Amino acid sequence: MIRILEPRLANQIAAGEVVERPASVVKEAVENSLDAGATRIEIDVESGGTRLIRIRDDGTGIDGDDLALALARHATSKIDSIGDLEAVQSLGFRGEALASIASVSRLTLTANTEASSVQGQQAFCEGRDMSVAVKPAPHPRGTTLEVRDLFYNTPARRKFLRTEKTEFGHLHEVVQRQALSRPAVTFVLRHNGKQTLQLNAAVSEAELLRRVATVCGTDFAEHAVVIERQAGPMRLWGWVAEPTFSRSQADLQYFFVNGRVIRDKLVSHAIRQAYRDVLFHGRHPAFVLFLELDAAGVDVNVHPTKHEVRFRDSRSVHDFLFGTLSRALADVRPGQPAPTEPATGSEERAFQPGMNLASGGSPTLLGQGDQILSAVGASSHRFDGGSSGQMSRWREPALSRVPQPEFAQEPAEIPPLGFAVAQLHGIYILAENQHGLVLVDMHAAHERITYERLKQARDGSGITRQPLLVPLTLAVSSREAAIAEEQSGELASLGLLIEATGEESIVCRELPAALKDADAEALVRDVLGDLLEFGTSDRIASSLDELLSTLACHTSVRANRRLTLPEMNALLRDMEETERSGQCNHGRPTWVQLGMSELDKLFLRGR
Repeated sequence: MIRILEPRLANQIAAGEVVERPASVVKEAVENSLDAGATRIEIDVESGGTRLIRIRDDGTGIDGDDLALALARHATSKIDSIGDLEAVQSLGFRGEALASIASVSRLTLTANTEASSVQGQQAFCEGRDMSVAVKPAPHPRGTTLEVRDLFYNTPARRKFLRTEKTEFGHLHEVVQRQALSRPAVTFVLRHNGKQTLQLNAAVSEAELLRRVATVCGTDFAEHAVVIERQAGPMRLWGWVAEPTFSRSQADLQYFFVNGRVIRDKLVSHAIRQAYRDVLFHGRHPAFVLFLELDAAGVDVNVHPTKHEVRFRDSRSVHDFLFGTLSRALADVRPGQPAPTEPATGSEERAFQPGMNLASGGSPTLLGQGDQILSAVGASSHRFDGGSSGQMSRWREPALSRVPQPEFAQEPAEIPPLGFAVAQLHGIYILAENQHGLVLVDMHAAHERITYERLKQARDGSGITRQPLLVPLTLAVSSREAAIAEEQSGELASLGLLIEATGEESIVCRELPAALKDADAEALVRDVLGDLLEFGTSDRIASSLDELLSTLACHTSVRANRRLTLPEMNALLRDMEETERSGQCNHGRPTWVQLGMSELDKLFLRGR
């Protein structure tokens, strides 16, 4: 027999989707506060949020006549029509959060829309019967949400909660994410009466970076690359950590779309592609990035928790993210000048990071511009692992011609990586610059230089295709066959000549010549899978890069190879001109800077 669910049961079912743990309550309530225009949000919790969650804000508040209605399902002030749903501007819009929370807790909602603190109203709702009682209650302009005894009437859900420490950890992370999304809002978090987090409103760039450092750590801020780029309706800004600041797990990854915290497969794929050959095996990048685009270009109504989105033009978003990040990471090189003017307008300009060695410690990344050196191999001071060739002015000094007084007299004449002074155990180059000592892993550095030149040569000539002696016929799904026919031009640019021979069959006639020994069937299926999932594929490029990386590794200068001072200086100059020269092909660092202050600490000078 079919029956209509009673309201209390329906709300509890909805609560199972929206309210997973105390952190979910905080997320939904804070989003409501932000939608109300709050400039200060205070959060008090007890026992990890299971006993008490109290959230106060100074937003627009809720009218007394609407308090009871605010606790009803599908009641919202944020959208009014299908047009509003297609271009959602607010964080919340379903009108389910408060009703779902009230169904599994004892909820008190106090609000006031007036400046007078005596005109507030209070609504109380308990999960047993969902009846709402409203009474006058003094309250300043804004809203206070109080949730007690979460899941008191849902023992099964309460049983699956973790320890107090774990639940508060999830709650703390939610508050941090929301604080990053709204820098102009002050956030205060207290647990069991003890203040654990206070983030004051950030207005200036310095205050914004201070908030990022508070959430992500000072090391992240010191190793951050500034990103700022706009292309048409899309704008990407924020910070990505240089590859040397990588993580063993994907914990410092914050991505926001129009101010909304999201976790999206397409975004993750684009970022992984950008970091592909600069991260050590198994490491994860760290970033705080904000993507802004037309609200009509993104669908936020695809998951109950609103953590997932769907882009209407996913290919353009993917290419924009990948292009911006790869450009920024590619130009991380020693001695990149600081920006002289901010990026403005709709020009496709990005902050291009470089190494600022003025601090003498770990490099700080700064810079701007959209020019990427495209002809590194044409450098007049190329290091070829053999003869030094024609020397530039930086190659001229021999060991005896690199005295310290010259560093103090002419600092502008000293290149970022300085001049080589010695070779250590046939592995490391010791160089002196105006800030101290530079240590270079000569094999790793030369491997990156050779690798980048090989990629430039390949990109210049394009991908050469080779016909298969026996064409490869594959049985595929109807979607794969359709995408193969639809994206035949894209596949051809990747070096694949594929034809659809039926609704569920394709034939591959040509492969990239360099991949003639690869598993053709696995390669084709992986490429088609990427095209279906992300609208693009990097399988071919990744496979070709692996071959070039292996070639670069085998042809680079080996350990225990004795280099002359001119050869060592030539290698340093090539590093300064090569993209991604801070890491080898496998993600290992190629050089480190030891400033005079660090050297003085080692020998207790000045103590």
